[in-house]
Amino acid sequence: MADLTITAASVIAGADAARESGTAGETITAGKAVYFSSTTKKWMLADSNSATAEARKCTGIALNGASLNQPIAVLKGGDVTIGATLTAGTAYYLSDTAGGICPIADVGSGEYVNLLGLAKSTSVLAFAPQYPGVAL
Repeated sequence: MADLTITAASVIAGADAARESGTAGETITAGKAVYFSSTTKKWMLADSNSATAEARKCTGIALNGASLNQPIAVLKGGDVTIGATLTAGTAYYLSDTAGGICPIADVGSGEYVNLLGLAKSTSVLAFAPQYPGVAL
């Protein structure tokens, strides 16, 4: 398998979504996994094998696209129609591609494990990130 192929225009927060607004620290597409940089105070793409420890811990899903220094809305928890085809009941994780989301089979050796959520259906991800801080 591979990273989810996300249609940005189809990313929609669910009724139970916890949201936060902020500023993009780089170009971000809707549906990408992000983290809040304590250094820049901006949202950045998360990456499971980043050299930066903070970047390995996804804390949100971008709900809209934004370029550097533009406003961005971020899902912090709850349901999201992710704009990709999911397998119901499957767990999805942070990928080693910046902002990517993948099943556990694609999390490789040396990558840090970051569970993003479980698929409630073929289109809805229950986003509830968990990061134990360990690499495979």
